[in-house]
Amino acid sequence: MRKHTFLAMTMLFAIAFGFTNCTVVREGQAGVKRTFGKYSDKTYASGLRMFNPFTSTIVKVSTQTENIEVQVDIPSREGLTIRSEVSILYNIVQKEVPSVLRSIGMNYENTVILPVFRSAVADVTSKYYAKDMHSGNRAEIETAIRDMMMKTTKERGIIVEAVLLKSIQLPKSLAKAIEDKLETEQQAQRMEFELQREKQEAERKRIEAQGISDANKIIAAGLTPEVLQFKSIEAWLTLSQSPNAKVIISNGSLPMVMDALEEGDKLGRSKK
Repeated sequence: MRKHTFLAMTMLFAIAFGFTNCTVVREGQAGVKRTFGKYSDKTYASGLRMFNPFTSTIVKVSTQTENIEVQVDIPSREGLTIRSEVSILYNIVQKEVPSVLRSIGMNYENTVILPVFRSAVADVTSKYYAKDMHSGNRAEIETAIRDMMMKTTKERGIIVEAVLLKSIQLPKSLAKAIEDKLETEQQAQRMEFELQREKQEAERKRIEAQGISDANKIIAAGLTPEVLQFKSIEAWLTLSQSPNAKVIISNGSLPMVMDALEEGDKLGRSKK
């Protein structure tokens, strides 16, 4: 009796297991059960999920940040065509995954994101000159493309995080013209620097000369007859203390000092 009961339970378990299956929804994914082709409104987070393989399946969609890299020809305001490599960063809103699957399907990149991007990039870049895409305006252009895309994708459950213009290939003639302009600007900046330095040096010399002139004026203003007489007396006192023989000729105010040996030589030559 026990043997028959065990066999019956085993058979029931096998039948039940045959009508069930399981799958793992990983982190960064959202799972949606599809039963007889109809998607459930409920989304499953990460974990082990059971379903009946004969009637249902669980479709898994990534909700992480995804990157689409695309090469595209973009127009400029002056009518040039510029080759650019672009990265589109986006993610699917988890609660909107059932809606995305119903209205768009799994091929949402080619169905929605890329067509919307190509339209937005053409509308935005046609308002800018080609040189702007090589300057600080690049970030402005990227933001404008992203904002225009969001007008369409956000209501579909797709968030465009960023649009990045990674490389800009300008026509050779335009690239050469831009390089020549930059070089000219750099030369002008160098000349301006040299001119500024020369001006500073001239100003330094003027200030130095003015200082010397002012000092001479102060000294000249202080050389009164009394001061000169005092300096003369000081000089005589100093000479009187010198061990060398000196000849002092004076007009009573200022001394004129001559070396005694040199004076003797002059006198000897005159006698000859």
